[in-house]
Amino acid sequence: MNTLQKMLLALLMTAGLLVGQAQARDAAPEAEDPVLEARMVRIAAELRCLVCQNQTIADSHAELAVDLRNQVREMLRAGKSDAEIVAFMTDRYGDFVLYRPPFKSTTALLWLGPLALMVLGLLVLYRVLRKRSQLAPEAFEPDPEESTSIKS
Repeated sequence: MNTLQKMLLALLMTAGLLVGQAQARDAAPEAEDPVLEARMVRIAAELRCLVCQNQTIADSHAELAVDLRNQVREMLRAGKSDAEIVAFMTDRYGDFVLYRPPFKSTTALLWLGPLALMVLGLLVLYRVLRKRSQLAPEAFEPDPEESTSIKS
């Protein structure tokens, strides 16, 4: 490598480091109270991120999830119980905010839907297999390998 190539390589590496630093986020500050932080994480693991929808607010990096975690932390500092915080969140955002919503009339389809789809799929499979078993063997096309071996 000549000097120009070395300088270009050094410049590219420096630019890469600067871009990496620009995208890096500051580490979350360590909690002043580890017990409070553990409670916050436990509650946050039960609340769904309203932006991501498939993550808890404990796992999500969305701005709203960060805000909700901070709000939970502040409510804990104010002396609210876990149940009071969850009740506040469900009053504000509905049962959708709960990662495991309670079974009631408005969430019955959510809980029973997968079971109903599985039963429906098994019924369809049963009917197809039953119809198929009643067909004569001539209704099925022979495999190309079997037809050539029979001829020879």
